[in-house]
Amino acid sequence: MSTELFSVWAPDHERVRLAIGPATHDMTRDERGWWHAEVPGTGDGTDYAFLVDDDETPLPDPRSRWQPAGVHGPSRRYSHDRFDWTDDNWPGRQLAGGVIYELHIGTFTEQGTFNAALDHLDHLVELGVDFVEVLPVNAFDGHAGWGYDGVAWGAVHEPYGGPDAFKRFVDACHARGLAVLLDVVYNHLGPSGAYLDRFGPYFAGRTIWGPALNLDGPLSDEVRRYVIDNALGWLRDYHLDGLRLDAVHALVDKRATHVLEELAAEVDALSAGLRRPLSLIAESDLNDAKLVTSRDAGGYGLTAQWCDDIHHALHVALTGETGGYYADFGAAGALTTTLRHAFFHAGTWSSFRKRTHGRPVDTRRTPGHRFLAYLQNHDQIGNRAQGDRLTATISPERQLCGAAIVLCSPYTPMLFMGEEWAASSPWQFFASFEDPDLAASVRDGRRREFAEYGWGPAEVPDPMDVATVVRSTLPWAELADPAHRAVLDGYRELISLRRKHPELADPRLDQFRVDEGDGWLVLHRGSLRVVVNLGAAKAEVTVDGPVREVLFGRPDVRDEVVTLAPDAATIIRV
Repeated sequence: MSTELFSVWAPDHERVRLAIGPATHDMTRDERGWWHAEVPGTGDGTDYAFLVDDDETPLPDPRSRWQPAGVHGPSRRYSHDRFDWTDDNWPGRQLAGGVIYELHIGTFTEQGTFNAALDHLDHLVELGVDFVEVLPVNAFDGHAGWGYDGVAWGAVHEPYGGPDAFKRFVDACHARGLAVLLDVVYNHLGPSGAYLDRFGPYFAGRTIWGPALNLDGPLSDEVRRYVIDNALGWLRDYHLDGLRLDAVHALVDKRATHVLEELAAEVDALSAGLRRPLSLIAESDLNDAKLVTSRDAGGYGLTAQWCDDIHHALHVALTGETGGYYADFGAAGALTTTLRHAFFHAGTWSSFRKRTHGRPVDTRRTPGHRFLAYLQNHDQIGNRAQGDRLTATISPERQLCGAAIVLCSPYTPMLFMGEEWAASSPWQFFASFEDPDLAASVRDGRRREFAEYGWGPAEVPDPMDVATVVRSTLPWAELADPAHRAVLDGYRELISLRRKHPELADPRLDQFRVDEGDGWLVLHRGSLRVVVNLGAAKAEVTVDGPVREVLFGRPDVRDEVVTLAPDAATIIRV
């Protein structure tokens, strides 16, 4: 009879047992603190857990691949070899030149599953995007949530469909030419089901979101491997094309080689072995291009990073909102400065932080594709009190002006699901913790947070109410509305032009010029000019040469003068 090996790292314990059904099996410790047991007659589908010392409460596997009964239940054996992939000829996609589409599986469709999402992949192909970025799918407590409170990092959330359903989703994306990125969270664990510290010294301190990992203290080697192996597993076993790394500024690591640098080196090695590009995209609040600087130039060697400064500058220009961290971006020239240099705060004073912040980007050596630009994303919508989208404040025409800037910039554009048709649904914060005390704490904490800004309790959606999830679900029926279709047509046309005219995707920041006037903006893209009027009055813009061709919009053109109505954009060739 064949046997299966079970292993778990628990270096500080005197006894560890494997529990399979009512039976328990003693495990043997090796010199690195790993415990092992070989058990006959087990295989895929076997449920198991671990008992530590004399504790009789079974705990799930920290490296579980499947949690069908939720994060508090037993783990289940799962073999990655059994899935029948059809993407053997998938060449992958480089990030440079690509367009990313961010989506949340739980609210992308009414059903909130991978299988239901398959029905809308052709919509993404017709839109023209290259990458689908999926918000975290690792197991978290409850049915509904954003995914950032995950605790079983290697197990796919069962209500979404589990591991096989995620693989079918990736396989179907690849069949349509869509690369897939996954959002992963290594800076903290969620508040329910985080049992890692019951096994070993996984934790060291806390972030504002939850317990942080021990990346540089005693016995941290295995903790770092836990992170790196998890990342490699997603890329290798789920055929993913890259990872988005959540809030890396909260990863506390004082070693000579930062865990991000170590991760990037191992991902590069895996990419070479798989013979296809693999991308690592960081979310960072540091405004430091060291993250995306090559390792041989002293950086970490990540592929790209989110650039909130571009978002903030665009948001203020489009909406006029200047509260909170938007305050500095209302300064004259903030938008053009940010578009030219990626970071607005580049060793300069940040009134929100009450200190200087960031460092300048070397625009001669750092290409723009290493920074993601966006009008909206899950954070910038969902962390507003009511989760309102841009079009709750501005017209669809004005949003299209912002889209023209993002999609024709040197940066890597990213859209948030539904943005492409100006979806009316908000995207609000929601969770579904089963512990009533934890649920009440999250609800009250959300209300206290926004009370500081003048929002009353009744104005802040209850994150535990299923109605909040329903409100946040994409209303696909809106695509039948001519007004929404017009916005979609605009996005499709802009993305198509970006593909057709390489100048619009040129990432060289030192070749990028931005002019501005009274409410208008001109982006110089080779022989093309992207002219946008964000002012309240008609704008007459003189460009540097006779207009030879109009590629987008309906401007009034007289030789070198382009006249645009308010909230209008055009792309011309001079």
